[in-house]
Amino acid sequence: MSSQKLEFQKFCGTGNDFIIIDNRNFKNLIKNRADFAIKYCRRGLSIGADGVLFLENSSIADFKMTLFQPDGSQAEMCGNGARCIAKYAYINGMANKEMKFETLAGIVEARVNGNMVSVKLTEPRDLLLDKIVKISNPDMEFQYSFINTGVPHMVILTDTLESIDIKTIGNKIRFHSDFKPAGTNVNFIKKTGDSSIAVRTYERGVEDETLACGTGSTASALIASIKFNISTPVTVQTKSGDNLIIHFDETALKNRKFSDIKLFLEGPVEKIFDGIIE
Repeated sequence: MSSQKLEFQKFCGTGNDFIIIDNRNFKNLIKNRADFAIKYCRRGLSIGADGVLFLENSSIADFKMTLFQPDGSQAEMCGNGARCIAKYAYINGMANKEMKFETLAGIVEARVNGNMVSVKLTEPRDLLLDKIVKISNPDMEFQYSFINTGVPHMVILTDTLESIDIKTIGNKIRFHSDFKPAGTNVNFIKKTGDSSIAVRTYERGVEDETLACGTGSTASALIASIKFNISTPVTVQTKSGDNLIIHFDETALKNRKFSDIKLFLEGPVEKIFDGIIE
């Protein structure tokens, strides 16, 4: 790689930022994508990002999205990453405004409409309600719900969202024995209106609180609809201050017919800059 120039673009979706690389036909050969993500996602010491997205060839869709996280792990899916790579593909002439792309979680549909990008997510699964998890140091007990929206998400309702030590508590829950071996993302949510919630998320793989999480916001909206009887579309205020909009079929959710849920994640996406790694 020392003799090659590796082109990339950086995008941000409501606070989630990603390095995106066109990796079709091995145009930019990176021998170890996990090590690459570890090196270049470091904030303050490198480019800095919540993950690296590789756009690759697919035989069943317009392209394939592969995501490596800052700890080098590969994630099945990322909602805001999906929205970012959709806009990247569109503005670089790799796909039309409406597209389909492959992920480890399944086929994702996306639509670009100027600054706003929406993705139709794969159907959620593994719903659990009103479970208990206990942690130590500090000794605490939480009632939670759980749903997989492409990746696993725990959702905890709280009235003290602003004061929670997300990194400490989220880390202990993420690595809790109840969620081995995959672990879980952890979302704390607070109802803020008839159809709105605020969310703070500890992300698995980033191993810290992030400014936004698309699949986490989606999981939180679904749980909030069940627990608070919140109607769709649900506006989710993220840590960044930007909002995500979650659309779904309320009847399908109520009846637990997730194959009919028509789940959409919508929000702004911005291109931050073009770059070259020498």
